Amino acid sequence: MHIPALTPTVRRPLRTPAAWLLAGAAALLLGACGSLPDKPQRATLYDFGPGGLQVNAAAAPAAQRPAITLPEVEVAGRLDGTQLLYRLGYADAQVLHAYGQARWSQPPAQLLRQRLRDSLAQQRTVLNPDEAAGIARSEGRVPDVLRLSLDEFSHYFQSPGQSAGLLRLRATLLRNGAGGDRVVAQRSFTVQRPAPTADAAGGVKALTAASDAAIAEVAQWVAQQDR
Repeated sequence: MHIPALTPTVRRPLRTPAAWLLAGAAALLLGACGSLPDKPQRATLYDFGPGGLQVNAAAAPAAQRPAITLPEVEVAGRLDGTQLLYRLGYADAQVLHAYGQARWSQPPAQLLRQRLRDSLAQQRTVLNPDEAAGIARSEGRVPDVLRLSLDEFSHYFQSPGQSAGLLRLRATLLRNGAGGDRVVAQRSFTVQRPAPTADAAGGVKALTAASDAAIAEVAQWVAQQDR
């Protein structure tokens, strides 16, 4: 009589409720990983660029003009931050908008002050307020003070395809006398420069050009007030 070979029976382990829960959690985790959003895009940082790379040998030495004190530029509202702002003049010019993926490396007032300081320093010594106070104590003379207030700094759109960098600031020159500080002169400057493109990069180029033009006007105006 033939006796058939016995086939061993493989017993599969029973899944406990805890095992089923772990398996379900793992499946949910894998599914969640597949649906995770991409990393947020980092905003592009802009400044005014390196400035002049060549020294102007014809410029008057700094000692030939009186020293001047340059405090921080005064600014209020949204201009105090690093957002790159624009206005839609053809829609509602009273509303300030901000580019989502573009920012200044520093607040515009700081960038403007540094650029102006570099320009003035070609013909005179430019001091911080604490440095001017030290000179006043040691030498008994007080340099003139140039105060600036930045009122507008935006990429202004006249139409969807036409825009400009718009800058508006007010300059006040103060001189110390026997009765205290007095206003020597005050002037407002408004400068526009066309933007090459209707986007953040074009706005930066236009605002940089407008800033350089305004700084040149301020420097010339200050030179006219020298005593």
